[in-house]
Amino acid sequence: MLDRRPPNLIMDRNLVEYFQKSVASAMARQNTEAGEDTVYYVVRLLASFARAEQLFEATPDGPMIRPLAGYYADAVHAQSAEERDVALQRLGDVALFVAGIFSNALNHKAVDVDYYVAMGGGAYSSLSMTIRGSARAVLADIFSELSDKFLSFVDVLGEVGERAPAANTDILRLYEVWIRTGSKRAERRLRALGFQPALNSISRAHH
Repeated sequence: MLDRRPPNLIMDRNLVEYFQKSVASAMARQNTEAGEDTVYYVVRLLASFARAEQLFEATPDGPMIRPLAGYYADAVHAQSAEERDVALQRLGDVALFVAGIFSNALNHKAVDVDYYVAMGGGAYSSLSMTIRGSARAVLADIFSELSDKFLSFVDVLGEVGERAPAANTDILRLYEVWIRTGSKRAERRLRALGFQPALNSISRAHH
């Protein structure tokens, strides 16, 4: 499951409605087509990760975005099929969101969008195969389509992020500015919000 805390139902509904319209508009402008269930999955993903606590993970150095390699390692060393699938889903979700929303920042890092597309698309592809025949088989087609159209959805999320109100993405945009420029002001603001930014938190993902 994407959400790790009980959702604020009012805020959740507002975010979902906003992102439904934003994703539909972006897909129309980009001539991107996808199944209704797949689109709704992406909408829910955006609504969840619009809250920084759903994307950033607690570490001894403070909240930060975990490298994709960490999720991959979790999947490889999982003790059960359920743990493996959770790790693969998280890998795909984080890769899609970061590649779309933080695409400008990634263009200036050693790990670029292509890495996120390969990792995220591969995770969704593996997940679509491993859950067929299981209780989650209904999601198999969604993950298969996300894998096939990963780059298209990266572009869709990129447009959605550019048009999103600052109130919903302030911490994420601040984090992107800090990653891209190393701004001391952005770093101070992040620390004031309780985040301890680590400059290699994204770039080290390929190690």
